[in-house]
Amino acid sequence: MSFTAKDVMKLREQTGVGMMDCKKALVEADGDMEQAVEILRKKGMATSAKRADKVASQGVVSACIKGSVGVLVEVNCESDFVARGDQFNEFVGKIAAYIADNDVEDVAAVVAANQDLLHETIAKIGEKIEIRRFVKYVTDGAHKVDSYIHMGGKIGVLVEMDAAASDELIHDVALQIAAANPKYVTSAEVPAEEIEHEKEILKAQALNEPKPKPINIIEKMVEGRINKFYKEVCLVEQPFVKDADKAVKQLLKENGGVNVVRFTRYTMGEGLEKKEEDLAAEVEAQINKAKSGN
Repeated sequence: MSFTAKDVMKLREQTGVGMMDCKKALVEADGDMEQAVEILRKKGMATSAKRADKVASQGVVSACIKGSVGVLVEVNCESDFVARGDQFNEFVGKIAAYIADNDVEDVAAVVAANQDLLHETIAKIGEKIEIRRFVKYVTDGAHKVDSYIHMGGKIGVLVEMDAAASDELIHDVALQIAAANPKYVTSAEVPAEEIEHEKEILKAQALNEPKPKPINIIEKMVEGRINKFYKEVCLVEQPFVKDADKAVKQLLKENGGVNVVRFTRYTMGEGLEKKEEDLAAEVEAQINKAKSGN
């Protein structure tokens, strides 16, 4: 029984196994699709297909620095046990290095270029793996990039600063970002609509106090609280984690007035939600669909 390239693609989609292995399985099965699937399953290579509906909510954030290039990547798996294992972390390291060495724009491109490595690793560890997100900084001679990984990959930071920044300073800034979780470098980066929204909330809080103050006093209170808001969300306004008596901007001034250009902070698993099946709603939807004749 012969087979075509479309059959190889179909087997790959069905099993999640690399193209060459799918082709070999079809050759061995003389083109029989079901037998080819069975061959791959017996070899332990069709694991990814069986785990397609699993939730990859564990994992690590990892970094790779190569000269003027910095990469921060999050890769997820199903269990914390696997996330702490050597095989999984070796895979993550290879993916981070690949991104650093190649011109890739999105996760889909990374996955497409590393299909065989991905499915080989899934087969070895027996869990679903997802390359979730990454960021890549390519700097010039005027800037330098560094990373900081906290708690074995639970939090990761990539930061770019002026080239004049010492290794110790850029490490301290990365540590600050990991610990204090700022959203912006300076207050100038905070969107006007976010500031206005925050002012509205603060004003409403002041008006709802047991003894409301005059509006002019409230406006002054709001401005004061906005400054506090900046200290929470803006890196340079935050108290330095190693010395709360000075702000990060003072630390930068004391070190030659160097600038933080940009940063990215990942917390492993943030935003991930486990899928919840609402069986009753699904049954009701199917009944309604049947009644409508669609």
